[in-house]
Amino acid sequence: MYEETPSAVVPGAVVWRARGAGSVVVPDGCMDLLWVGGRLLVAGPDTGPHPAGEVPGDAFAGLRLPPGTAPALLGVPAHELRDRRVELAGLWPGAQVRRLTERIGAYEDPRTGLEELARVRAAAVGPPDPLAAEVTARLRAGESVAGIAGAVGLGERQLRRRSLDAFGYGPRTLGRVLRLQRALTLVRRGLPQAQVAHLAGYADQAHLAREVRALAGTTPGAYAAGSEASEGADGSEGSAGADGANREIPEPSGSSTTA
Repeated sequence: MYEETPSAVVPGAVVWRARGAGSVVVPDGCMDLLWVGGRLLVAGPDTGPHPAGEVPGDAFAGLRLPPGTAPALLGVPAHELRDRRVELAGLWPGAQVRRLTERIGAYEDPRTGLEELARVRAAAVGPPDPLAAEVTARLRAGESVAGIAGAVGLGERQLRRRSLDAFGYGPRTLGRVLRLQRALTLVRRGLPQAQVAHLAGYADQAHLAREVRALAGTTPGAYAAGSEASEGADGSEGSAGADGANREIPEPSGSSTTA
C-alpha cells in the first residue's frame, strides 16, 4: 500500500506513507525525511537504483523535498548524502533528534510531524538557494548546461560546484535524472517506446533503453509491465520502495520499479 499527497505546509513537497515491502527505488532528484519504526532518517539523492530492504521496516512515512531544497533544511551539502540513507542523529545533535523523535511520535499521523519539523526548521534557517529552482526548471525545459551557466551568470565549473551542494550531483546528472522521470511518466501512460524517447528528449529508442538501464536498472518494457502489475484492485497505484524514499508508480515525482 502506498499513498501520497502534496504537502500543505512545505512548498513543492509531498507527504507519503507506505506499508509492506516495496521494490527498487530509482533516482528522482529529491531527498526525503523518513519516519520508520520510531526513527528519523534521511534518504539522500540517488544516482542509480537502490534495492529493497536498505532501511528495514513494515511501515514508512515520509516528506519528499523537491530537488535542491533539502540541504538548507539539513545544514549538509547534498553530495555528502548521495546514494545514502542515514539516521538524522548522524547529522544533527543527538539530544535534538531525540526531542524531535518524541514530538513526531506523539502525532497520530507522523506525516504531520514531519511537515511541522520541516516548517520550523525552514523558519529558522531561511529559504534554499534560489539557484537550485532555476537550474531545475531550465533543465526540465531541456536547456543545455552551457546555456544554463550563461543564463545564471556562472562558469560551468562554478555551476557544477553549486549543483553538487544543492542536488548531490552536477547539472548534467540531474538533467539525466529529470529526463528519466519524464520518460517513466510516459511509459506509465502506455505510450510506445519510440514516442517516449522522442517526447522525453532522447536521441532515439536505443538511447532511452540505455539510460533507463543505467539509472533505473531495468528496461522500459519491464518497467511498464511492473507498473501495470502494481495497480491495486481498488484502482490505487503503486507501493513504496522498501526504504520508503520514493515510490513505485504514482506521479508526479520520483519512482521505483520492478526489474
